Amino acid sequence: MPETPPAPSAIRTLPSWLLGRAAARGRALVAEALAAQGMKMWHHVVLAAVADLGPVAQAELGRSVSLDPKDMVGVLNDLQDAGLVERTPDPRDRRKNAVTITPEGHRTLRRCARAAHRANAELLAPLEEGERERFVEMLARVVTAGDA
Repeated sequence: MPETPPAPSAIRTLPSWLLGRAAARGRALVAEALAAQGMKMWHHVVLAAVADLGPVAQAELGRSVSLDPKDMVGVLNDLQDAGLVERTPDPRDRRKNAVTITPEGHRTLRRCARAAHRANAELLAPLEEGERERFVEMLARVVTAGDA
């Protein structure tokens, strides 16, 4: 894990800087855990979204995870080549593709979810159990306040 970059003392105490560093550490831990499962971060995000939304139109899938359509095509090609998703003509509109998760995709997603959970447990390991729960609750409030 890379060391925390130097920052002026007035910056190092800002919640926004601390959250950014924690987020970077969390992303690195999860990316490493997913890589051990043969999965990249965006592949995991898209596979999880297909599991939640599928069958789902490819364009809607891209919007749901805020991924550029060109990048979505590449991620879906990789997932389909690995046998994790299928693209078939959308029965509501044959001009569109509907994406569904395969049984192997479900198995992979379960393995990746366990790996991501372990990585997040490592991220929060310095906190006691009650602190972890409160921390996550507080983070959720901070995040959803931006949605209002």
